[in-house]
Amino acid sequence: MASTLVRAALSQPVDHTPVWFMRQAGRSLPEYRELRKDNAMLEACRTPDLVTEITLQPVRRHGVDAAIFFSDIVVPLQAAGVDVVIEPGVGPVIAHPVRTRADLDRLPELEPEALADIAESVTRIVAELGETPLIGFAGAPFTVASYLIEGGPSRNHEKTKAMMLGDPGLFSAILAELGRMSATFIDVQLSAGARAFQLFDSWAGYLSPQDYRASVLPHSQAVFAALGHHEVPSFHFGVQTGELLAPMSEAGSTVMGVDFRVDLADATARVQPGQALQGNLDPAMLFAPWEVLRPRVEQIVRAGLDHPGGHVFNLGHGVLPATDPAVPGLVVEEVHRVSREILAERAAQAPSGEQAPGAAGTDARR
Repeated sequence: MASTLVRAALSQPVDHTPVWFMRQAGRSLPEYRELRKDNAMLEACRTPDLVTEITLQPVRRHGVDAAIFFSDIVVPLQAAGVDVVIEPGVGPVIAHPVRTRADLDRLPELEPEALADIAESVTRIVAELGETPLIGFAGAPFTVASYLIEGGPSRNHEKTKAMMLGDPGLFSAILAELGRMSATFIDVQLSAGARAFQLFDSWAGYLSPQDYRASVLPHSQAVFAALGHHEVPSFHFGVQTGELLAPMSEAGSTVMGVDFRVDLADATARVQPGQALQGNLDPAMLFAPWEVLRPRVEQIVRAGLDHPGGHVFNLGHGVLPATDPAVPGLVVEEVHRVSREILAERAAQAPSGEQAPGAAGTDARR
């Protein structure tokens, strides 16, 4: 039988709500910081020994229902030959931004052979995880494009939006190329044994629904379509994307990630029928006293079980670096305990032969 995470992500019956945390691999864990102190980020992402250990650390410590592959959204660019570095305290910096057609023509293709270390890392991790699934990931075309066009992190994405509106043909060509890179990067992970994947569109929330639908959605759809033959659960997530949930839910994922600014009941009305939800505890809530945090966790579990599709518990963004490393494990235990109790209670109250509400939904694969 498939894991609880996979079943929930496909809106199939579960006996408890599965949980994992975005950015669980690293950041808040002292064992991660110890391992990383002598290794630059991109170097760590391309070293199978380090990738394997870092990916497994939160699974051992927190007892989560899935591992998330330790990597970075600019790794495909680096693997293709783009001059990119991750500067501490700054983020990805591109030596030669892509702002003209000539720049795009010089952008190298990403070949699977350039990702041999990624395949090796995934193979090692999957062997260690056993029945616990590994979630692969990549950055969505728009988010990666924002770094490639701006040359680094941006508060307002001025150059990106100016190109999107002023030279839509070039903008679309860049996103199409980056979409192929993202699909190749994820394909290598899935072929090596990852059992699900998430496409992160971290900066999509800076767009209006009109611009997202016209300029970005087709390229995200292309990524999910290119990976459909793997027949695995797929997650889609962006930050501050409450107003974009409806169009983002059309990209083709089986699960729609919800950030902490949107109530799960409201999200239900915005996503596709039968599509599972992921989320959505505010990461800052992990700093609150347990007696305050615990009811918030239960509230989200209940809301997720009321959703007619599946539900995967997660934060509404990534684990913050200063988080007490003991707290996520407490949240995992609470999610499992509360969801089992609620599902058992609903099963006992359901008329004979009927499915208990929250125990399952329709299969969201499309």
